[in-house]
Amino acid sequence: MVRTVAVIGAGPSGLTSLKACLDEGLEPTCFESSDDMGGLWKFKDVSEPNRASIYRSLTINIWKEMMCYSDFPIPADYPNYMHHSKILKYFRMYADHFKLLQHIRFQTSVKKITQRPDFSRTGQWEVVVGTKDGNEESHIFDAIICCSGHFNYPNLPLKDFPGIETFEGNYFHSWDYKGPEDMYGKRVVVIGIGNSGGDIAVETSRVAEEVFLSTRSGAWVIRQVSDNGLPVDMFNTRFVHVMLKLLPMSLLNWLGEKKLNSMYDHAMYGLKPKHRLLSQIPVINDDLPFKILSGGVIVKPNIKSIHGSTVVFEDGSSVENVDTIVFATGYNYDFPYLPKNALYKSGHRVGLYKHVFAPNLDHPTLAIVGFIHSDGAIMPQAEMQARYVARVFKGHKKLPSNQAMIKAVEKDTRNIEKNYITSKLTPIQVDFVEYMDNLAKDIGVRPSLLWLFFTDFPLFKRVFWGPVTAYQYRLFGPGKWDGARQAIFTQFDRMYQPMKTRKLEVNKGSAKQLLFKLSLVAVAGGTALYYIQAHHPNTIPALMSKFRPQVV
Repeated sequence: MVRTVAVIGAGPSGLTSLKACLDEGLEPTCFESSDDMGGLWKFKDVSEPNRASIYRSLTINIWKEMMCYSDFPIPADYPNYMHHSKILKYFRMYADHFKLLQHIRFQTSVKKITQRPDFSRTGQWEVVVGTKDGNEESHIFDAIICCSGHFNYPNLPLKDFPGIETFEGNYFHSWDYKGPEDMYGKRVVVIGIGNSGGDIAVETSRVAEEVFLSTRSGAWVIRQVSDNGLPVDMFNTRFVHVMLKLLPMSLLNWLGEKKLNSMYDHAMYGLKPKHRLLSQIPVINDDLPFKILSGGVIVKPNIKSIHGSTVVFEDGSSVENVDTIVFATGYNYDFPYLPKNALYKSGHRVGLYKHVFAPNLDHPTLAIVGFIHSDGAIMPQAEMQARYVARVFKGHKKLPSNQAMIKAVEKDTRNIEKNYITSKLTPIQVDFVEYMDNLAKDIGVRPSLLWLFFTDFPLFKRVFWGPVTAYQYRLFGPGKWDGARQAIFTQFDRMYQPMKTRKLEVNKGSAKQLLFKLSLVAVAGGTALYYIQAHHPNTIPALMSKFRPQVV
């Protein structure tokens, strides 16, 4: 039986893992190598080796209601998209509220984790740590949760850029980028069109002479500010998710791409990628299209070669007198403190059951939390993983056999390769709602739409028609939070609150608006019933039989 748990890392995944363990009555100890919590979101002026790093201006691209933990809403007056300093404050509030700090050992780095000689019987691990005094300590734990992230090891593929050794200027990875201060009046090439590459190109263009954004395959670019000025995340609803499952993928891609191209034609802007919209997580950047339109950022194809200060692209064009090259080329991932045989390899990725548990061990006492990519925020996903892990450690949830888990891992690998564009740098991608619901079902906290439809229709409307916020997974079951319903009903209030900086008189809705809203509710209800009938044909007849009067 698991009692003591070592949590590696005090970032967003580590903090929620601590809380999940405490909620289940376990005894966790968190080892954090730095002097503070927050992981990626703790800004430092100088990047530290083997640690995640961010730039000074970084603002998260996830709406605050979609990124917060399920039982601790972000303050109403915080902006909808938060600067990294606000995110760190939120983590501090979370840690204080749930009394997590007393379980964290700062400036204590994990050197090595090995299985105990009697692992086949006990499932225990030996953890060797280095303290701030330079000493080493050895501890025995019943279980391990790794929360060290996957943005620690920059990928700098210099061999893919012939002639880089002749470059006369300065080059570095985006991991080292802190701000545009050194870019004034310079000619800059940014390699890579992910979120970091787009941000750096836009910010640098404000001070540089010219900025060229080199991309190998292009990208679909979406805005954070969506229709009617609302956060784009608001449209990640269960209704939309049902449509994604019912309609052909080709039609969904066509509709989505048509919507994006109506804002700015991706082909005309040089952005159009080789892949379809839903095959890869899109880039989120409101400023990049305007910078391209105004000439601040010039989109170029992949680099063919470099000669001194001249960069030659694959289309034959070139840029001379380049001063700086920024490699926004992603990250490698590694768990150097774990034994190599502890992790199962599936294709070019670490194979984890439910993307959490090592499937090849005698005991399920090694879990990795937060090691995932999706179209949603990592915080609620890591929290759901941590709740699942704690239930397994406590003995409330039993995992399948090793053979069954490995079979499930291989199936996941095939599905990922079939549905998404992946690489060794981004080997794991899941659908946010589907993955959250899958884990929630195993925990016993997935909201029952049918039950809500008949027992709490106002809540049903918000759960089905509204954004899939993490509060939905605190309505029922283990870890139920009494404030979950209220949090769902007030989530739009918290969205509007930071916008109320100038008072205006607002006209009340007309009868036509009310009728339109009722029509939307009817469509939502009908869609829900159709989905339930299509996938669970016996559910509605069984439920309705309970409402029929009994014949004596």
